[in-house]
Amino acid sequence: MFDERRLQHHIDWPLLTAVLALAGIGLVMIYSATWNPIAAQVGGRFWTHLYAFGIGVGALFVCLFLDYRRLCENSLFIYLGVAAALIYVLVAGSTQGGAQRWIALGGFNLQPSEFMKIALALALATYFAENNRGAQNYKDLAIAGGIAGFAFLLIYKQPDLGTAVTLLPILFGIAFVAGLRLKLLAIIALVAIVMAPIGWMFALKPYQKERIQTFLDPEKDSRGAGYQQLQARISVGSGGLSGKGFRHGTQGQYRFLPEPHSDFIYSVLGEEQGFLGVLGTLGLYLFVVLRTIEVARLAKDRHGTYLVVGLISCFTFQVLYNITMSAGLAPVKGLTLPLMSYGGSSIIATLAAFGLILNVRMRRFTN
Repeated sequence: MFDERRLQHHIDWPLLTAVLALAGIGLVMIYSATWNPIAAQVGGRFWTHLYAFGIGVGALFVCLFLDYRRLCENSLFIYLGVAAALIYVLVAGSTQGGAQRWIALGGFNLQPSEFMKIALALALATYFAENNRGAQNYKDLAIAGGIAGFAFLLIYKQPDLGTAVTLLPILFGIAFVAGLRLKLLAIIALVAIVMAPIGWMFALKPYQKERIQTFLDPEKDSRGAGYQQLQARISVGSGGLSGKGFRHGTQGQYRFLPEPHSDFIYSVLGEEQGFLGVLGTLGLYLFVVLRTIEVARLAKDRHGTYLVVGLISCFTFQVLYNITMSAGLAPVKGLTLPLMSYGGSSIIATLAAFGLILNVRMRRFTN
């Protein structure tokens, strides 16, 4: 019998170190982005994020030492619990900036949609792992799609299309590894293309259409809808090789760049640390993704493999989108850069997800 006390010897320390390093870089960049040069002090959002980071580290170790197989066994209850929180948000959630996405808990706003990523990955991993057919036919994929679609609609109604879209990589990542046929994938892609005009006319809100139109021609409204995208490009490009230095970025420090601490933290990094800083950070992200793929390959069971694939699919999609958005290569969308952007619920959920990933690797030798 494997001694549970020896589990700590199988922790993937390089992966854990890389994850915490990225979170540490994020803290430094948020400190700089929220620094007030007039008052000579850091903004309150930094301290909020630092507090959430501490909770996130605790959540990481809780998820690391809870057996992920027990969590998979209770995945339905976890999914329904988070779904219930999302329904509560729609009924009585806290509203900010025209969006109703949070549950007010004292001085902290909890965003349940961030935790739905973990709940959905657990639910779909369990569904496909316990289904011997995997994702081989329309019925199995339709059921999995219904599970993901219900969560998607709850988040979309907040409205939060950006976070809702991050659920799709979880579905397709797990389904692909579970044996999704390329024929089915091609049919899904064809249906999406055919439905795109209908979605443009009836599903997208006016401000969402405006973001896509602005992406195609940001110069058309450089002081309005295109402002964010143009300022993000300027920030990244102005950093040069080695950057302007910590707290010396003009775009972020003087608020020319909107939301520098959250959606555009990558632009702050590019301006202050330059190409070399961006290259090092991207290298850490690449290491985390490749190392996590290895975790999926080494997992002892399908539950572990599917769970890790679902979590890293969502993580990778969000990283790629945020970076391409900051570089002006994708429409501006409220998608944070995982581990680095400001956001209490985001950092807690992301660190908890990596706790589960480390859990899968750590338990590959257990019975």
